[in-house]
Amino acid sequence: MKLFVFVAFLAVLVTVVSAWTKEDHEIFDLVTALEVSEGRGTTFYSWLDVPSTATLVEINKAYRKKSIQLHPDKNPGVKGIHERFARLGVIATILKNPEERKRYDFFYKNGVPKWRGSGYYYARFRPGLGTVLVFLTILTSGLQYLVQTLNYKRDLMRIELAIRDARLAAWGPKMEPLQGKRKVKVNLGGGARQDGAGNIVPGKMLDMVVEQDNVFILDPSGNLHILDTSSATPAAISRTWFIELLMSSIRKFSNSKESSGSDVDSEPSAPTVDRPDSPVSGASEGEEPRQAEYAAAVKAGGRRRKAARKR
Repeated sequence: MKLFVFVAFLAVLVTVVSAWTKEDHEIFDLVTALEVSEGRGTTFYSWLDVPSTATLVEINKAYRKKSIQLHPDKNPGVKGIHERFARLGVIATILKNPEERKRYDFFYKNGVPKWRGSGYYYARFRPGLGTVLVFLTILTSGLQYLVQTLNYKRDLMRIELAIRDARLAAWGPKMEPLQGKRKVKVNLGGGARQDGAGNIVPGKMLDMVVEQDNVFILDPSGNLHILDTSSATPAAISRTWFIELLMSSIRKFSNSKESSGSDVDSEPSAPTVDRPDSPVSGASEGEEPRQAEYAAAVKAGGRRRKAARKR
């Protein structure tokens, strides 16, 4: 029943919002601009100084009088006079048209709606791509944080229920603590059920150990893990997808920078090669003519040429 009422409310809301036409949006803009320019509470009729029941003749007469007062030629240098004069013409046009005036009279009597539809605001305050991405990031991160909070509360309830069942199995209905350790089995998977062969199969059973007020989970290897409310993971902004992606990128960048720095430090230095013409300590005296010969060959072009045979 509640779901039906909620869906019906959404349907009515969508119908009302989608009922605003382009002409209605124009009236909304004029009402807002008129109140900003002439003062809060100013209406089309009060600005023309005519009653809401004024005839077409009275409206035309009031318009001519007001247009003379607001004509830019009679108000040189007045700030915003051109916008006010143009607005006067649009308002007079609306009041002279029976259909448009009827539409304005509806908002005049009932008030301009505060929520004017998503299309109205989108057309006037169209966000850029960056704004949309920021909005979607905040929205999805907020929803993820909400899901984390709900899961955390659900896990707390499960932990408290498991602790109560373990103590009940170890201490009995009176729930009076007993000395020593007591190994019990706690059903975590609901009540007993029948398998395909018709055998009674208990729910998912978990081995636990109760010692005084402490409750431990006994794993297959025989290790004990304490079970309390700290076992549940609380909600955290740092575990939302955007923050995790940001931190992961920062860590990868830092690791790559450190690895590149270590590669540069461990790069072996280039081996030193002694040129034949450089003096080497410990060289014998017989090598000196060979070094002089190499130097002469370098000056002659890097290699010695064979002498040409004379014919």
